[in-house]
Amino acid sequence: MNKKGFTLLEMILVVSVLSILFLLTVPSIQKVLEVVDRKGCEALVKVVDAAIVQYRLEVGTTPTDVYDLISAGYLDESQIECTNGKSIVITAGEADAR
Repeated sequence: MNKKGFTLLEMILVVSVLSILFLLTVPSIQKVLEVVDRKGCEALVKVVDAAIVQYRLEVGTTPTDVYDLISAGYLDESQIECTNGKSIVITAGEADAR
């Protein structure tokens, strides 16, 4: 009698191998996501720095707050917070994420 299908032992073996592979890849995926968040925040700080320079050239003064840049049209509301939760602040004429 030739039955088609998998035995319980074969199914347990396949599920075990897949579980091990999953456990090995999850930490590396989390590290990659952390790097992406950090690099994205660094890029956003550079964008805000560029907006500060543009504001200084066109208005003649240095903005004291990111809301100065928003009200003048240099930034959007979405550009004052990084994806990792840090807020962009202006300190001594330069942008920083805190």
